[in-house]
Amino acid sequence: MHFATKKSVHAALLAIASFVFMGAGDGLEQRFQDLGHKLMCKCGCNQILLECNHVGCSYSERMRAELMGGLQRGDSDSLVLQAFVQKYGATVLAAPPTTGFNQVAWITPYLALLTGIVLVVVLVRKWKYRVVPAGASDLNAAELDALRQRARQETQL
Repeated sequence: MHFATKKSVHAALLAIASFVFMGAGDGLEQRFQDLGHKLMCKCGCNQILLECNHVGCSYSERMRAELMGGLQRGDSDSLVLQAFVQKYGATVLAAPPTTGFNQVAWITPYLALLTGIVLVVVLVRKWKYRVVPAGASDLNAAELDALRQRARQETQL
């Protein structure tokens, strides 16, 4: 192989390698941001890990270093998250996972809202048709209308 050709091949390989590694760095930073926003800081501030604003917070600095270490080792996102859960407990996750019993945390608010709406509709319909005065079940329709008219006049409605 000619010296100029060899040199151009080496230059091309170097360019490709630098492009790949630069892209990997951007991907690493993006993964760091994504995973950092899925974790909570354990200092008690109840903030997302990357948004903990305590000056000198020992937890957030240590947790960020652990996160970056896991990503630099090449661990998958789920493996990094599992390592944090094992070390700090399930409360380190910003949102509960959507698997297993944790689905209850996702379903319960919607189920409660739907149950409340159904309950309100049933009660309103029940109250709508319960206009008969107490002890007036033996009245005919004309007497009942007269009583309603009298009630409207007395209450000025």
